[in-house]
Amino acid sequence: MKLNNASAFGKFAAKRVSAAAALLFLAGCAALPTSGPTGTQIRSQIADDASKLGMTLVQVATVNDLPRPPEPPAMFRPDYTPGPATDLVGPGDVLSIAIFETGVALFGRPVTSAGEGSGGLDTSARSERFPPMRVSDQGTITIPFVGQLNVAGLTTRQIEAQLRQALRGKSQNPQVLVAIAEGLTNSVIIGGDIARPGRLVLPTNREKLSEVVALAGGNKGEIKDLLVRVSRNDEVQQWRLADVLDDPALDVRIFPSDRITLIRAPQSFTVLGAPGQSSQFPFPAAKTSLIEAIAMAGGANPNAGNARAIFVFRIDRDETGKEVPIVYHFNMMEASSYILAQKFAMKDKDVVYVGNALANQPSKLVQVLSQLFFPLVALQQAGAL
Repeated sequence: MKLNNASAFGKFAAKRVSAAAALLFLAGCAALPTSGPTGTQIRSQIADDASKLGMTLVQVATVNDLPRPPEPPAMFRPDYTPGPATDLVGPGDVLSIAIFETGVALFGRPVTSAGEGSGGLDTSARSERFPPMRVSDQGTITIPFVGQLNVAGLTTRQIEAQLRQALRGKSQNPQVLVAIAEGLTNSVIIGGDIARPGRLVLPTNREKLSEVVALAGGNKGEIKDLLVRVSRNDEVQQWRLADVLDDPALDVRIFPSDRITLIRAPQSFTVLGAPGQSSQFPFPAAKTSLIEAIAMAGGANPNAGNARAIFVFRIDRDETGKEVPIVYHFNMMEASSYILAQKFAMKDKDVVYVGNALANQPSKLVQVLSQLFFPLVALQQAGAL
């Protein structure tokens, strides 16, 4: 009796499930869960969205459809003048000054006889080394018996000549040596993601940007992830360090008082829709093509993705600097698209979307129905026992 009841219940459940399946078929596949719109839906939405965000759809079929080459990066004004002298003195510099005298000494010990009871003069040279002297904010130093001297903007050789002239008539044939013990005028400040941040004295004043980075111990992070920013007077320019190393035109000459900062700014792109893997991906190298981006995401999912509907969503800027959203469409079922995708350079924060295949909706429906029928089949098998 129990078996007959189970069998009857199984038949009743089968009728109910069949009715539900019929309703599901009638409702259509649109009600099934999906990871995003199809290619046709995207194209239709972009056409309808023109009055909102102003998106532009570009069907990439030839080389002429690829994005225009990026504008040349901003550069400092060319400066072909020779570099300033490396021994130029300015406020904040610390000078080492030594004065050598013979005969009548002004700074050394008093003149004594060459020997006990001798009437001759001591003709040996004497030297006087002054304590380190820091150039004041007004660009001056003070020397005994000379007074205040304005040395800002002079080289060490010019300061030596100035001191000799000032000591004329006060000391017998003085010889002066001036050296920079601590230099601020002929230095730059470098910081950020660098091995040895701080103040760096330029050896020749002809160093390029890459050379200054090397003198500071080199970068700590990966080159592809770094921005290098140079501040000069009131002007600031920045480039990716990888581009500086690749393009000699970007390897600008560095001048004293420049400020250099290495900033960690990794680039990434996002893949959504129906790829093999949806995620945010870092650039594997300084430059990444669309074909590499698709490969990193595993291509279009064979069970859900549509290789004919590969889209790249990008926010670009026009000549006035205004943001312009552009969507590039690739049909990867065409052989030419694989060549074009190699020439398509990804930009930071691009979004790659793999459209859903409309044909995968029935397969999802079958999966849903199989989940519904599986308990029924098990129940019928139990009733037949």
